[in-house]
Order: sequence, then structure tokens, then C-alpha cells
Amino acid sequence: MLVCFARTAILAVTLLTGIGGAVADDLADFNAAVESTAAHNRVAMGYLRTGNADLASLEIDRLRATWSILTERFAGKRPAAFDGNPLYSKLWTVGSARLVAADLMLNSGRPEQAVQSLAGLRGDLYELRKASHVVVLADCVRDANAIMDALMVYNDRTLEWTKPETGAGIATTASSYGSTLARCDGIAGEPVHASAEFRRLVDGTKASLTLIPGAIAARNGDLMHRILIELRSFDNLLAFRFG
Repeated sequence: MLVCFARTAILAVTLLTGIGGAVADDLADFNAAVESTAAHNRVAMGYLRTGNADLASLEIDRLRATWSILTERFAGKRPAAFDGNPLYSKLWTVGSARLVAADLMLNSGRPEQAVQSLAGLRGDLYELRKASHVVVLADCVRDANAIMDALMVYNDRTLEWTKPETGAGIATTASSYGSTLARCDGIAGEPVHASAEFRRLVDGTKASLTLIPGAIAARNGDLMHRILIELRSFDNLLAFRFG
């Protein structure tokens, strides 16, 4: 009797472990497939912003192809992490419409609108994962981008240093950016975390952030401008490669 009970318990644990593994694998597979699509999205947006319409068009074609594969695999196979999330079912029709719109905008000579459509898809994926508490590097980088936008408000050589809120605002926003960057660094899995490119961007950003207190203390608008331009460059590259 005890042997039978023990075997039943072992079987139950095995089944539960297997189910948990399958759920984790479903989400991991989904995240990997989305990243394959998102990589083309990032590159297409980068080409559009630099005025290279021909290469942007090629990337949008690749993006649409990978999106089609993603849709075929997961539109009808929702990972358990997204159970109860109404954004999941909407993603596929809205995402496809955004890609059609991006293609149409580009072909009609409106690259800015094409960028908006592609950015919209990035936003859709961000909101989907956020609503289900799914954490990926791309979303953390997006959070960092938003904080950098706020920090760039201080990119002015004629900052009003006599106002206490100027230095305090810069310090607070820079600290928030540093904390978010550290979170992104922790989220990044191997081999990204150890890659030379990722380390150069993250470590370079950290080094630049350490210069901000000195610029504030010296009330040096020119130095602050140079630091912020460097930080924005790192931030743009992080978004282009990992966002």
C-alpha cells in the first residue's frame, strides 16, 4: 500500500514538473520568436530614421515574413503566462495591420509615418508583456529610453543653475536611468550579457553617468551637454540593438 502511494506521489510530482516545464518552454519559445521579429523591426526603424528607404523596405519584408511565422505558431497557441490577457488576441490583427500600414507609408514616401507604425508594434508587445508581468530585456531598454528622453530635457548649455530644482532634477533623473540600466544588465541572459557589444554600451553608459555629479557641482552647462550627448548615443545604440 505504501509502495503504491509512493509511486502515485512520484508520478504526480513528475507530471506537475513536466507541466511547469512545458509552460516555461512555451513562454521561452514565444519570447525567442518575438525577439526574432523585433530584431527586424529595430533595424527597419533605424534605417528609416537615417533615410535609407531601400534597406528599410528589405527589413520590413523580413519583418512581415517573421511576423507571419510568429502568428502561425502562436496566434492559436497562447502561452499560459498570457492567460486572461485580452491584449493577446488583439495583438495579431493589430500587429498585421501595423505592418501593412508601415509598408504603405514607406512606399508612398512617408517614412515618418512608417516609423510610427513600427513603433506602434513595439508598443503593442511592450503593453502585452507588461500586463502579464512578463519581463524581457527589450522592455527594460524601452523603459530606459523613456527616462533618457526626460534626461535630455536638460541638454541646454544655458541651464539655470541658480534654481535648486535644476541640479536636483538632473541628479534624480540620472539616478533613475542608472537604476534602470542596472536592471537591464541583470535581465540580459547569456550570451547577450557577456557580449562585447552589450558590455561596451552598458559599461560606457555607467562611466558617463559618473561624470554627472561633477558637472552639477561645477554648474558646467557645456560639460553637461557633452555628457548627455554621449549618453544619448549609448541609449540609441541600446535601443537599436536590444530594444
